[in-house]
Amino acid sequence: MNAEAIVEQIRKRAVRLDSSDDLDVMVRAIGDADLVLLGEASHGTSEFYMLRAELSKRLIREKGFSFIAVEGDWPSCYALNRYIKGYDGAAETPRDALRDFNRWPTWMWANREVTDLAEWLQEYNGQTGEEGRKVGFYGLDVYSLWESMDEIVRHLEKTGARELEAAKEAFACFDPYSRDPQTYGVSAAFLSEGCEEEVLQLLRELQAKRKRDDRDSEAALSDELNALVAVNAERYYRSMVRGGNDSWNVRDRHMVEALHRITTFHGTGAKAIVWEHNTHIGDARATDMAAEDMVNVGQLVREQYGMDRVYAVGFGTNRGTVIAAREWGGAIERMTVPIARTDSWEDLMHRANEYDQMLLFDRDNEAFDQVVGHRAIGVVYHPERERGNYVPSRMARRYDAFVYVEESNAVDPLVQEILHV
Repeated sequence: MNAEAIVEQIRKRAVRLDSSDDLDVMVRAIGDADLVLLGEASHGTSEFYMLRAELSKRLIREKGFSFIAVEGDWPSCYALNRYIKGYDGAAETPRDALRDFNRWPTWMWANREVTDLAEWLQEYNGQTGEEGRKVGFYGLDVYSLWESMDEIVRHLEKTGARELEAAKEAFACFDPYSRDPQTYGVSAAFLSEGCEEEVLQLLRELQAKRKRDDRDSEAALSDELNALVAVNAERYYRSMVRGGNDSWNVRDRHMVEALHRITTFHGTGAKAIVWEHNTHIGDARATDMAAEDMVNVGQLVREQYGMDRVYAVGFGTNRGTVIAAREWGGAIERMTVPIARTDSWEDLMHRANEYDQMLLFDRDNEAFDQVVGHRAIGVVYHPERERGNYVPSRMARRYDAFVYVEESNAVDPLVQEILHV
């Protein structure tokens, strides 16, 4: 790797980022793209949320984007969607709406930064007037199997729909596993005691219901998406216990399918903003994931919609603090993010310019086609063992642009469970 050549090209091409006004360059570069993918190098960095929020506001106001879809569960995100659209019976405040994000890692969406965005979205929707033009907020993830089943049964009972019997049958199939994904996965994968046919039948019935009489109903869309979650969560947990990369691919394919269904619901000309980790929105083919036969959202949407219709933005930082935990389901901490490793992408950005900056990639620039380690921090993080957190990447192939924060700060969770401040 020729590090100095990369540093020189960054110095030449980077745009200083001091305020939201500087995002003009990015908005212009996005142009007529229909899908804008906004990443993050961690799930607990305030600047990533705030910059994505500012960019999303610009895209909604100036380019008519229809909704934001995030790496979150459909049921909890739909509760926030109901709040920002002012539905009857919705939560009265964004903090109340965010109470539905009660499954670990809660801080990913139940935080001050998302609260501020939700308030802005509700105010914006209140000014648009037309119901069909209100901006939505949806979850694309696959983890909420039981929560999604709960929502389907609850809504079908309320409306007296004839599909209730299929929903109860599917729910009953999962009931013996005490809402434990591991227990279900073992039974389905190794004992042939899965619920695949039950959830597929439920999805078919809810799809038919929406096509028949609820085509324009967002509540019917919610039932359908919850059923889709159940179908793919069943596959995810079954593949997870077998090991390998199948579960990753099931998850990212689900997120793309959910995104497609939401976009279709919003009609011709709908435009989507997606918030997910860099590992999901940055094209997998430009990383070592490709050698492991792994795909991701960034790759799949580029393949399905075309390069010109998709604009992917990666995010990263040189140093700072972050919210994470030391084990899955563990207590959360405010941790120190160490200075980026020498010759990593973040280190090269720092060496080029010691300030916040944006870089719009030219795919023909050989300097940006070199393989460079690019930091990825998950919800489970050990700063002292960070060496394995760097993903080999061809940055100009992985993203269309990159946003760099010199020194970042931890996100502000609504539930203060911080052990080390």
